[in-house]
Amino acid sequence: MRATNLTVACLTNPLGIDVRCPELAWIDEDGLSQSAYQVECKDGAGATLWDTGKVASASMRIAWPGAALASRERVTWRVRLWDDGDACGPWSEFASIEEGLLSADDWCARWISGNYDVPTPRAGALGNFRQMVAAMRPASPDQVVTEPILEGRYPVDCFCRAFVVGKAPVRARLYITACGLYEARIDGEKVGDLCMAPGHTDYRKRVQYQTYDVTAALATGAHELTVQLADGWYRGSCGAWGLLNQYGTQTKLLAQLEVTYADGHVDCVATDTDWQWSGDGPILFADNKDGEMVDATRAPSYAGHARDARHDVAPTASNNVPITMHERFSPAPALAPNGRLLFDLGQNIAGWVELDFDAHESQHVLLRCGEMLDADGNLTLKNIQCSREGFATPLQQVEYVCREGHNHYRTTFCVFGFRYVEVETNVQLGEGSLTAIALYSDMRQTGSFECSNELLNRFFESTVWSTKGNSLDVPTDCPTRERHGWSGDAQIFFETLSYLFDCRSFERKWLHDLFDWQKRDGRLPQVAPAGGVDSYMRFLDGSVGWADAGILIPYRYWRHYGDASVLAELYDGMRRYAEFMIRRCGRRGPFSKRVGIHGEAKKYLVNMGQCYGEWAEPADVHKMDWKDTVAPHPEVATAYTDYVLGCMAQIARELGHEEDEARYRQYSEGCRLAYQELSRLPEFSLDTDRQARLVRPLAFGLLDPQQTAYARKRLVKACESYGWRLGTGFLSTPLILDVLAKYDLDAAYRLLENEEMPGWLFMPKMGATTVWESWEGTQAQGGIASLNHYSKGAVCAWLFRVMCGIAPDGERHVTVAPRPGGRFAYAKAGYESPCGFVGCGWQRVEDGWRFAVEVPANCAATVVLPDGSTREVGAGVHEFECVARAAREG
Repeated sequence: MRATNLTVACLTNPLGIDVRCPELAWIDEDGLSQSAYQVECKDGAGATLWDTGKVASASMRIAWPGAALASRERVTWRVRLWDDGDACGPWSEFASIEEGLLSADDWCARWISGNYDVPTPRAGALGNFRQMVAAMRPASPDQVVTEPILEGRYPVDCFCRAFVVGKAPVRARLYITACGLYEARIDGEKVGDLCMAPGHTDYRKRVQYQTYDVTAALATGAHELTVQLADGWYRGSCGAWGLLNQYGTQTKLLAQLEVTYADGHVDCVATDTDWQWSGDGPILFADNKDGEMVDATRAPSYAGHARDARHDVAPTASNNVPITMHERFSPAPALAPNGRLLFDLGQNIAGWVELDFDAHESQHVLLRCGEMLDADGNLTLKNIQCSREGFATPLQQVEYVCREGHNHYRTTFCVFGFRYVEVETNVQLGEGSLTAIALYSDMRQTGSFECSNELLNRFFESTVWSTKGNSLDVPTDCPTRERHGWSGDAQIFFETLSYLFDCRSFERKWLHDLFDWQKRDGRLPQVAPAGGVDSYMRFLDGSVGWADAGILIPYRYWRHYGDASVLAELYDGMRRYAEFMIRRCGRRGPFSKRVGIHGEAKKYLVNMGQCYGEWAEPADVHKMDWKDTVAPHPEVATAYTDYVLGCMAQIARELGHEEDEARYRQYSEGCRLAYQELSRLPEFSLDTDRQARLVRPLAFGLLDPQQTAYARKRLVKACESYGWRLGTGFLSTPLILDVLAKYDLDAAYRLLENEEMPGWLFMPKMGATTVWESWEGTQAQGGIASLNHYSKGAVCAWLFRVMCGIAPDGERHVTVAPRPGGRFAYAKAGYESPCGFVGCGWQRVEDGWRFAVEVPANCAATVVLPDGSTREVGAGVHEFECVARAAREG
């Protein structure tokens, strides 16, 4: 038996983390069960720091057993295992851990900025890319730009520092971050493969830095470190309206290059006012949503010097996977009806555009990127743009001025959501001259699914692509219009995400974004990081179903991965939010309507605080307007308060907080009583065709036995009266198949297999390659609707957990209870869990089904077949057959 896939704090060979006592983990291979392990850790010189010796345990992860790691400390570690026969396997390969800069005192670098004054802009000033075209070019190529192209918009800053390496280094590290976006180069070569660094946080609370190993780039002799600095999320477009200066007005850079020699001497090249600077480089404008303006005939003069800047937040490591480039698409151009070149990727993505072509100096390329074509077959951005008084955003546009000869361009400081690229140019562009590159956080894809229904297969792939397109350091709602880290979307999708990708470090980073925002009263936001949120939306912070992500994601993380460390890490903030929810019980807000509940139940009714309610039900089920978000939703709010506080009671119990557990359980049960009383009132009656109104109480177990029996029958009737189409919105769509499958599996499959709108399969049937925001696609919301919005893909968790029955339920154990049905001939799913690959597939045979279950080494499974029979199995592939109920009864 051998150990593979060694990870540290859920990362592989991390460089520059700030977890001083990280958890170590591995996966077992080539055996059935592990009886013991030994972990050995060595320092940089190869001396043993600690050795566990042989430990009798089947666990595949251990808490850090040695002294806490120090700044810059690098260690290696390895594992060997004993199997169930006590045979010792080989040592694993060494894995590495390197700490970053753990203290503010470790930084000798100073924050610097471009040497120009930024006047205080109008609050939330809007920039317009089109207005910049006439004024984009300075008078001469060597002019140092200090004036804005438009109010509040400046060219990309260019910084430079020359230095000499006197002898061959044994180690060189670049620690770097920015308030803005940076790209660093040594002697013209890009440092590392990270993109859009340092990522997106609330820079007023937390600034992430990255660590790069640049040893191989620094031979003896003279070198040049250059850095470009763009607006990014810091002062560039955020939110649907492209609001500027959300975190500050002056972009800033902090960089520290440490070169270590064999004798222990360290040279440090750190940002200060000796760094050269100019604003006259080739990138004249860069906005993360609107695009870039690039004049390839220009080069930075570095004629000025940097200015001292200040930022009162000590940088911290992200401890997260980086944003990197992935899939590439190189379509051949076609001629659109409007006469422009049109490149169709065949897949909606979020990413970059790369050009490779020959041209003459000062020829132009103007390209725009979008998700759809209009009725005439030309590119349109209508579905993603907000516009008023001649202003529109996002523009997703690049203007490129060519140099003589060969030109190579790739976007650097913007990301577009697109399937189509429209090009206006006097340059000859043919096949291979344009490439689109998918850009997303480098989470490892773990999940796969396939079945006999091709539309469902395509919907699954659409969900995977929407996940990729909305994972840019933050889980966003769409990669085009808003790009907000909506908490509601993240919480309903987490379970699906945890099957599809190893999202542990990604989600933990974003949970810190969420709690960075938390207010003194305990409320959590609808969006995190909060930049770009329109001011009128702020009263919806604390909205149930959205802000609840601060409890529901850690809870589901714990249940899915069997890792309670996330609960302890965030418990103080979770407790504060739970108390915020409790304080709303039994109170009325300014827009509350009177609800006829009395007695004990009245103390627990939640009838204050604005919330989104169900959000985005089909228009013919419930047509939303602005009033839906002004008044409280006592039905939704009371239901979620019960559910969330019930989860908190389980969390408190796990962490040993007995008093908290009792308090949360009291309020959860009280809210359940209030909900039952509420459902007896005519205006909240269960006698309704509104599916969400029936799904929610059944999913959360809110009703008494009589109400439950009635609601179950009424839900089936509601589905039937709506033609077995989906009538739910954001909150209930992920729940409805679970509710139906508990008592009517045929109804669940009938709903799943519906190909009409509203329905999951309607999207791929209409040619969608990503998941739509609205059931109606671009016909919803006046045509303003994202076509890349993962929320409705949350149903994919059901494909894993119910259809194929894979449900992790503890360390090294999984329950596999497949429930075949519908018109499916076969289905199979699997995912790489932290313990190894878990899979289950089934196919229909003459009088029942045949099943294959795969369990990873050192794990066990409880297999429950549709006939009710149960088997306990260990590692390996196991096959079973089961007779269908109808065959048995016959």
